[in-house]
Amino acid sequence: MYIEGRNAVSEALRAHMPLQKIFLAQGVKPDKALDDIKRRANRAQVPLTSVPKRDLDKLSERGAHQGIMAATAPFKFTPIEQVLRTTEGMSDALIIVLDHITDPGNLGAIVRSAEVIGASAVVIPKRRMAAITPAAWKAAAGAFAHVALCQETNVVRSLQKLQEGGFWVAGASERAKQDVWHAPLDGKIALVMGSEGEGLARLTQERCDFLVKLPQQGKVGSLNVAQATTAISYEWLRRIMNKNVD
Repeated sequence: MYIEGRNAVSEALRAHMPLQKIFLAQGVKPDKALDDIKRRANRAQVPLTSVPKRDLDKLSERGAHQGIMAATAPFKFTPIEQVLRTTEGMSDALIIVLDHITDPGNLGAIVRSAEVIGASAVVIPKRRMAAITPAAWKAAAGAFAHVALCQETNVVRSLQKLQEGGFWVAGASERAKQDVWHAPLDGKIALVMGSEGEGLARLTQERCDFLVKLPQQGKVGSLNVAQATTAISYEWLRRIMNKNVD
C-alpha cells in the first residue's frame, strides 16, 4: 500500500507505522514539513529515495502526492484457524468480528480496545472494510503489533468456523431483546459489530446465536461502533474477572 501527501506521510511516521521506503520527487522544494519528515524518517531508519515526479504520478491513486509518497510494509494477518488452535481448550476467550467497518479511526480504536481487554483476535473482511491507514495505526496506539488480526473472505463463513470452534456468536444490535447485563456474555464469545451506517448485515445477523444491546437512558443516538465495542467487551471482561475471583 502507498501513502501519498505530506500530511499522510508525516502522520504515518508520527504513529510509528512500519514503512519500507519514502519517495521524494526530484526538484521538490524543501520546506519545514519536508524537513520534519526527513528527520523522523532518519530516526525511524526509513530510507528516502529521490525519483522523477512522473514515477509518483503513476503510483498515485488520487493525484495528490505533493511530491512525496511512502510504501508501507505488508501487514501480517493471522489465519483464523491459528486463532482457533490457540483458543482450543480455553474456557474464556473473546474474538471481535467486524462486519464491514468503514472508518479507519474506528478500526484502530477497536483494535486498541481489543488489546487492552485481552481479546484473542479481531476478524475483518477483505472487501468493503476500512484499510489499515495512518489514521487506523494512530488510533490503535501500537495495538496492531499485539493483537491477532484475521482477514477473511466471508464474514458469515468465519462465524460458522468460530461456532464450530466452540464460540457463541453475539451480534450487537439496537433491536436486540437482551441488554448486555442480562445476555450470556461469558465464556467463549465472538462479538460481531456492524457497520457504522447499516449495522449488521441480514445474513450476518441470522448467523448469530443471540443479539445484545447496550442499555440507554439518554435521548441522544447510540454510541459509535468503536465506543459500543469497548463497552460490550468490558462487560465480557467483568464477568470473566468476577468468575476467576469466585
